[in-house]
Amino acid sequence: MLCFLFYFYLMAVRELPPICPDVRQKQRLSIETLPPEMKAPIPPEPVIPIRTKTVKEFQEDMEKAKTSGDWTSVHDFYLTTFDSFLEVNAAFKKDANAPFNTIEDSGINTKFLNAVYDSILSTNPQYTSTSTYVIFAHLLRQIATLAEADHHFLVHWFKKLSQRRFKQLVDRLLQFISLRLFPAKSEELPPMGKCTWWNPSATKVLALLNAANSISNPPIIPFTDFYNLTLDHIDIMEEYNTWHSYGNSHRFSFCQFPFILSIAAKKTITQRDSEQQMISIARQSLVDKVSRRQRPDMTLLFLNIKVRRMHLVSDSLDELTRKRADLKKKLKVTFVGEAGLDMGGLTKEWFLLLIRQIFHADYEGPYQNGKNLMGLAVYNSITLDIRFPPCCYKKLLSPPIVPCDQSTPVGIAAVSLDDLQLVMPELAHGLSELLAYEGNVEEDFYSTFQVFQEEFGILKSYNLKPGGDRIPVTNQNRKEYVQLYVDFLLNKSMYKQFAAFYYGFHSVCASNALMLLRPEEVEILVCGCPELDMHALQKVTQYEGYTKTDPTIRYFWDVVLGFPLELQKKLLHFTTGSDRVPVGGMVDLNFKIAKHEVSTDWLPISHTCFNQLCLPVYKSKKELKQKLTIAISNAEGFGME
Repeated sequence: MLCFLFYFYLMAVRELPPICPDVRQKQRLSIETLPPEMKAPIPPEPVIPIRTKTVKEFQEDMEKAKTSGDWTSVHDFYLTTFDSFLEVNAAFKKDANAPFNTIEDSGINTKFLNAVYDSILSTNPQYTSTSTYVIFAHLLRQIATLAEADHHFLVHWFKKLSQRRFKQLVDRLLQFISLRLFPAKSEELPPMGKCTWWNPSATKVLALLNAANSISNPPIIPFTDFYNLTLDHIDIMEEYNTWHSYGNSHRFSFCQFPFILSIAAKKTITQRDSEQQMISIARQSLVDKVSRRQRPDMTLLFLNIKVRRMHLVSDSLDELTRKRADLKKKLKVTFVGEAGLDMGGLTKEWFLLLIRQIFHADYEGPYQNGKNLMGLAVYNSITLDIRFPPCCYKKLLSPPIVPCDQSTPVGIAAVSLDDLQLVMPELAHGLSELLAYEGNVEEDFYSTFQVFQEEFGILKSYNLKPGGDRIPVTNQNRKEYVQLYVDFLLNKSMYKQFAAFYYGFHSVCASNALMLLRPEEVEILVCGCPELDMHALQKVTQYEGYTKTDPTIRYFWDVVLGFPLELQKKLLHFTTGSDRVPVGGMVDLNFKIAKHEVSTDWLPISHTCFNQLCLPVYKSKKELKQKLTIAISNAEGFGME
């Protein structure tokens, strides 16, 4: 790691960017104009040594040293190579005297560099010690403080690393940050007060690798590989408040580099930020009431929604419209005619049932009618059973903060043919074939930069660019045609509808915390984790009145693990009020099974507000399966409508 980063650093410092190709000649000319007494001798051109050791020769030297125990040749090689910058260049550059000032070629003999790097780590036990991080930290600071132009080169050079090497660098930097925050042996590192620059430097270098990963298509590693789970255990709200208060000033915060924060950390930030807004707005409502000398009541603190099950959609939309001013208060739901008290469970059920109806394929206008629902769900930390295409979440974050100028376009994202593939696969396939067509596009397709779209039974034409109806699609401009067509379909043609959806989402969920999120992370916050892992749920389940070895509990898990996915989702809905897994996975459910001291003729019952299942002591697996299946298959409502 040290050798590897050190050489990249030296290359950047020494050769990037070149100030002037003939700078030495200019120095000579300026010296000639000086009086004789002020002239100094011109230093000679540095002599760059020629080093011809190959990877094979170096590896043979290593094997001989391991066998014989005589490390003289390897030791001499290290002493010579790392003696000076000239020697480093001579050893690792493809051509020691040639400049490589391009983003395409770093000029490094990477095979040789990797061989030396691997040998240093494998033969020197010192590098397994945390104490060597002092050296590493100084190297990282030098890289972090390079000029922007040098960082630009490094990003493109990092991009050319193999996936394995790239992942090694990322993991080592993440480990460095974690060990600085929570050292296993604090005596091996300097006091935190003397090295507050360590983690900022490491994070900035990690940002270069993240940039390299982002501009690679496909990415070298998944974006989740940049998550540092150690940061889940620090005071993340202090980091957020520092970032929120000071922005990108000299005060460092991990929130300046959101790629390093896990989705769990970001969920904590969005949830706490929402709670702070809820408290602030509720307090203001109370103050307003008291200032008017009116008696305050608890209903002021909440967004209270009352609906009838038989008129769920119309009642819900009417309530949300009438109580728009209260949308940023804590949500509480009441089903008319039912005895349920909303401690969280009814809210989850209301979202589940409403989303199923309002986003049904046969229901018109989901964007318009459901424009507040996604924001309301995220604001209240509820996961939804919906599946929008990924480009929808890109558009929701374009931009992540609602612009002050109402004329500024919103919901316009950079979209590609890959995005269209997930929305209109047949059309995307046709456009892909157009791009790959080897014949004469203009003569064979006879298309122009004009497209047609049916609206309310009427076929309308749209030019993709000015005069598009007169511009033929050719082999030369077909890429532009495809890009404009995709942009038209996913941005321009739905602008008004999606703008309403965008403003509806942000009217409830407006927060600077959205700036920390990637589109994929917004989807997870909205929809929860995609996998339903009952084995994971079994591991984290808590018991009250039972132990995990009791026969009833063993029957329960045998039955549940054998359920088809649909019944497993119904069980989740029955016990938690939602069939979605929260962002943090099953562990965040706090699922509990309690003993219910009643006759085994009773069905299981649940307390969805507390994610608790109350289970009678059934005597057989067959009886438990029968009663549980009946209960979870008839779980909607309180039967008192």
